[in-house]
Amino acid sequence: MASKDRIQKVKEDTRHNILRVSLDIVKEEGWAALSMRKIADKIDYTAPVIYEYFSNKDAILKELTRIGYKKLAARMEEACQLSTTPEGQLEAMWLAYWHFAFAYKELYQVMYGVEMNCCVRENDCPDYTAPMNMLWDKIEEITPPERRNEEYIDRKYYTFWSVVHGLISINLTNQISREELNREVLKDAISGIINSIKN
Repeated sequence: MASKDRIQKVKEDTRHNILRVSLDIVKEEGWAALSMRKIADKIDYTAPVIYEYFSNKDAILKELTRIGYKKLAARMEEACQLSTTPEGQLEAMWLAYWHFAFAYKELYQVMYGVEMNCCVRENDCPDYTAPMNMLWDKIEEITPPERRNEEYIDRKYYTFWSVVHGLISINLTNQISREELNREVLKDAISGIINSIKN
């Protein structure tokens, strides 16, 4: 490996390590505990080294948010392959969204500001907008032609998102711990909204 390539790899590894350690701290102690000093201590670097990679804690939060949206989009793309009908694909994508929130709890929290302040999202960043666009497009696909306009599809997207995100938020803040009830409410909500679009 050429010297230049080796230096680049070390930089990428260090950057990845900073992000990994940041999430480890959050998993152990919560978002309020995350600081540049604590990250530096965990990886045995001085704080100025961390600042060479991220200008401040918000820059770390922004990158973790971007990573979260990329992971979510990948999960939703996989879920979309589980069905051959647009309705089934839409349901599978929302269920993937649900499962992502609990598999990657800390990322979901920073992405959507659950029990913390989320960073300002860049809506022109494709990584941030990919999951929403995938869902929006699938809603458009199942909407009858006579109702297929931006306002209607937008309203249905936000109806879905409000219900699913709301239920996730309730669960992440430990206010409902009945898995069977959650599953029934989620399925009822998703199928109910899909039926309201089709009929």
